[in-house]
Amino acid sequence: MSRVGKLPVAVPAGVDVSIKDNHISVKGSGGALQLTVNALVNVVSEAGKLSFQPANASREADAMSGTMRQLVNNMVVGVTKGFEKKLSLIGVGYKAQATGAKLNLAVGYSHPVNIDMPAGIAVATPTPTEIVIKGADRQRVGQVAAEIRAVRPPEPYKGKGIRYADEKITIKETKKK
Repeated sequence: MSRVGKLPVAVPAGVDVSIKDNHISVKGSGGALQLTVNALVNVVSEAGKLSFQPANASREADAMSGTMRQLVNNMVVGVTKGFEKKLSLIGVGYKAQATGAKLNLAVGYSHPVNIDMPAGIAVATPTPTEIVIKGADRQRVGQVAAEIRAVRPPEPYKGKGIRYADEKITIKETKKK
């Protein structure tokens, strides 16, 4: 059995987990999330803990039990603490400004780039060269961060562009005569 799948998910106080018709719903102070349960996994709720067992002895069911356990754990963590990604802008004149559910980027193009945030995702700019994306759904926070980074990914010669705060860019050496 999967090592991750063996561990139960502890449900903290203030979080409501309900399992109905192949759906797991998690509600907390950070929001509400839903997930469809895979047919290869059996979910058991007992004494404030959720456990995940494979429905049969196949390799796919074993792997899916660990995957479902981690997805539900991410939902529980998301509605209690939330997830955040930090991006930084490197380049002369590069700046970002968050206004409500919109992010305005000036990253070296002849026009500003405006990005609308989906529901459940909050964006903030503590400084003009920093972007902080927060939300309860880990996948959506990561996807929005990747889409913002894709506007101007870091280039390998000077390192200019939008990068994750903890990302290391390997700078290439320029061509010599």
